[in-house]
Amino acid sequence: MVPRRPYPTDLSDAEWELLAPLIPAPKPGGRPTVHERREIVNALAYWVRAGCAWRLLPHDLPPWQTVYHYWRTWRIEGRWEAVQAPAVGGPRPDAIRNEPKTLRIQPVVALRRSETGRARIARSAPRPSGPCPGTWPDRLPRLSVQL
Repeated sequence: MVPRRPYPTDLSDAEWELLAPLIPAPKPGGRPTVHERREIVNALAYWVRAGCAWRLLPHDLPPWQTVYHYWRTWRIEGRWEAVQAPAVGGPRPDAIRNEPKTLRIQPVVALRRSETGRARIARSAPRPSGPCPGTWPDRLPRLSVQL
């Protein structure tokens, strides 16, 4: 197999040495592995950085179904947070604590004064000018996420 050209998001050897102990080994007695764990982590790094849909992963990375399966499994097991911690400069894997994180979601709606002095609601996006006002995109508030 011809080695693929590296992406900017691929792990360096030093980064892989840091993350390799956090990645579980293949289960014994199962189907033989087709993709190396490092390639799966490289695909996850690409997905996180690109912010793309699973199906839009490049074809020279493992299939999106495989990458999604491992991401979902590791997220449920709590490994995904442990893998991300060294990447974002968080605590070392041996010092990870189970602290709950709070997420606050606020609609982005502001009150503005019109020329007559009345307060009116100003949306962060203009209303669509279609034949059916009140359709579902118009009714959803724009959300801002603060951690």
